[in-house]
Amino acid sequence: GRGCFGQLGHGDLSSQLRPKRIGDLRWSRGTAISACVVHSLVATSDGAAYSFGHGNSGRLGHGDTARQPSPRRIGGLRSEHISALIKGGHRLSLERLTAGV
Repeated sequence: GRGCFGQLGHGDLSSQLRPKRIGDLRWSRGTAISACVVHSLVATSDGAAYSFGHGNSGRLGHGDTARQPSPRRIGGLRSEHISALIKGGHRLSLERLTAGV
């Protein structure tokens, strides 16, 4: 896939011709992924949410607009258990797991 914004999460802006494991997440078990043209989100089995790619308009959830070529945990969601990710156009949404549901 195309990686010009870092949306593949490999720490660079390179494109890849074949699937490649995201090195920074090698110790985590991904349970959901949602990818857009310019950014991506990954939820892991421990309920963490990571984002990477083009940070324009704060779309990665890190409180800035910086490009993030490697997965970065979304700090504002550390107390939440993320269970699902939804892509819609250039926007990504998260669903948190609610106790008792």
